[in-house]
Amino acid sequence: MSHPAPFRPPGVPAARRPELPPVHGTLICLAAPCLVISPDHGQLTGRGMDGVYRSGRRLLSRCMLRIAGRDPVAVQGRSLGSDRAAFTATVRTGADPGPDPDVRVERVRHADGTERITLRSFAARPLRLPVEVALGTDLAELAEVAAGRAGPELPAAVHAAGLRWSTAQGQAVTVAEPAPDDALASAGLLRWQFELAPGEARTIELRTTRDRTARAPAGQVANPLADARAEADDPRVEAWLRTSVEDLGALLLRDSGDPADGYAAAGAPWRLGLAPAESLWAARMALALGTGLAAATLRVLARTQREGHGPDAGMIPGPLRGAGAQLPPGCTGTEATLAFPAVLAEARLWGLPEDEVARLLPAAERCLRWLRGALGADGFLADPDPGPRRCETQAHAHRAALLGADLLAACGLEGAAEWRERAAELRERFRAGFWIDGPDGGRPASALHPDGRPLPRLTGAAVHLLDTGLIGGGRLAPGLLDKARTEQLARLLGAPAMDSGWGLRSMAVREPGHNPFGHRSGAVRPYECAVAVASLAHGGFEKEAAGLVRGLLDAAESFGFRLPEMFAAEQRTAGSAPLPHPAACRPAAVAAAAGIHALTALAGIRPDAPAATVALVPLPGAPLGALRLSGLRVAGQPFAVRISRLGLAMVEEAADALQLGG
Repeated sequence: MSHPAPFRPPGVPAARRPELPPVHGTLICLAAPCLVISPDHGQLTGRGMDGVYRSGRRLLSRCMLRIAGRDPVAVQGRSLGSDRAAFTATVRTGADPGPDPDVRVERVRHADGTERITLRSFAARPLRLPVEVALGTDLAELAEVAAGRAGPELPAAVHAAGLRWSTAQGQAVTVAEPAPDDALASAGLLRWQFELAPGEARTIELRTTRDRTARAPAGQVANPLADARAEADDPRVEAWLRTSVEDLGALLLRDSGDPADGYAAAGAPWRLGLAPAESLWAARMALALGTGLAAATLRVLARTQREGHGPDAGMIPGPLRGAGAQLPPGCTGTEATLAFPAVLAEARLWGLPEDEVARLLPAAERCLRWLRGALGADGFLADPDPGPRRCETQAHAHRAALLGADLLAACGLEGAAEWRERAAELRERFRAGFWIDGPDGGRPASALHPDGRPLPRLTGAAVHLLDTGLIGGGRLAPGLLDKARTEQLARLLGAPAMDSGWGLRSMAVREPGHNPFGHRSGAVRPYECAVAVASLAHGGFEKEAAGLVRGLLDAAESFGFRLPEMFAAEQRTAGSAPLPHPAACRPAAVAAAAGIHALTALAGIRPDAPAATVALVPLPGAPLGALRLSGLRVAGQPFAVRISRLGLAMVEEAADALQLGG
């Protein structure tokens, strides 16, 4: 897939991309496509990204509360779950002597645009409290808000028990219960007079929607994810898994082509839409919660697959993605096309019904036909073409070939032998062309230039060389590297140059161009870290897997168990904490799924549902102590497993026909 760079005269710098407003200090409530971005003090100020959004449009940008003529003093903002947050503040009315506040203010804000404001008096005598809420909006698109082009606030009109704003593009309505005593459209003000006895509380409910209906529906697609739970010696494990499952569910969006199907949006707030590769990887990492999300995502992407007979026929389109300073942007469509047959093959092993597999097989075969035509004369896959041969692209192609072959053979179709032969040829070429020998044992090149020169960078993308994929009988597919080089790569990933103490860096510390905040040049990406944990665990590299999963759990705790898509990989020291990346999505689909993948990998669950078997290969040493995972799904039925402190696994719940084996 060729994407030529635009011509730029010598000496003329590239156009600078607009800088995204920072959101790392905000509280985000999400139930896609509903989104609320709040500062930690809870007042929506109308500045920055503050606001209530639905389907990418800001319905409310300003919601400022005043009590007795004073701004409440914020004392705490906290998340109550993926779709709601609470903000606590106090007011000192002066009714009692001394410095103590006498009114507590609790605001609970929901992603669907509902907010409940509760005032509770602690004064010794009755209080008469004037309450004001100042509202406003620009009805701007999120992209315009992010670029600083939101425009002025719109004039309001009184509407029933609230206010309304409208333009040719849409409208927003905020209604209050109880109805305000006074509504001033010119100032955007709602006013109440409350009388509170000692200990008494009063609540105002605000509801912001796109129309005159009482409430916007929060969930737009049925959630196919099982409600998995964890119990562990380390109590943080339960919170990490619970938050990961909730956040992945909050990112689910309904497909416009078929409302019965949904997929995980890439992340909030910037990428609340379909990102083909990331949506597929998130579904793959969540297979232990059932095959429903994988099946729906595969159906969504199959409908986008390019038709015809040209070189792009069978490809799943996707946007370009930056790859750092050393390489041109890569095509996420290439990644998604290679992921499709692999995810379908693994979903079948986890229990995707055979009739659903059969419906998706033609799309998987078209992906493989595209791969056959896209391989270059040197036997490698360029991305884009013509362009570099990235190591992770070869890993994705190799996995697609082997798992695609396993899928074709299991379904009685021709072609399995061809793809196994192609995978063997790719292994031979990769081992000869990509490995850079050195006195320390060597390393894989991060890419080959079109002329065959290697790019000697050690990056997090190398983890995909260890992620070989699951095939029938509870076995792992062979990888691109031989045993000795696999062991060397595992050592490199576990060394301080790559393991920051908070997770895996996207580029080793001493590499030219390293930047601890760089998305592809040093930052920790939880997705790659979870792939590393699972792959190292599957390969029996106990020390390296244990170090990474412990670090990622510590990082998750620092972020309230809602990991961002990336964060700065400063080396961990005593008393330090991971640093947020100001432009990172949080939550993000692959970061949420990373928690699920990393924790379930510790149990080493390797199902073969068509053969009615499941193998357990837990990570020795139980790095997080005793662990019980329940509410999982294997072969469409509940599945629970317990790992002892010695690293021994026992199935506690499974489908009646499922046998331990493999």
